[in-house]
Amino acid sequence: MSDKILFEDFMKVDMRIGKILKAEDFPKAKVPAYKLTIDFGKDIGIKRSSAQITMLYAKEDLEGMMIVAVVNFPPKQVAALRWGVRVFCGKKNQGGGFVVSGDK
Repeated sequence: MSDKILFEDFMKVDMRIGKILKAEDFPKAKVPAYKLTIDFGKDIGIKRSSAQITMLYAKEDLEGMMIVAVVNFPPKQVAALRWGVRVFCGKKNQGGGFVVSGDK
């Protein structure tokens, strides 16, 4: 297991549910990924992120999906995409990730 964090650190994490408006190919990413445009509502607005989930999801299946993301990261540049939110994903044994959904 990686380094442990304190409960106080965890409490700083701002997790929100957002709706994926658009999923696009991200050819400049080192690992196959999608660029995501996500709507977090009026308080946070529309944000961009990327996710390495191309093995399990078609772009069309992601659009409209409700997802969980951390929204209080400082902005980061990944290839040609600048993002400030990170979508919660898990790993499957056979590779690829899955999105933690807020649908149900």
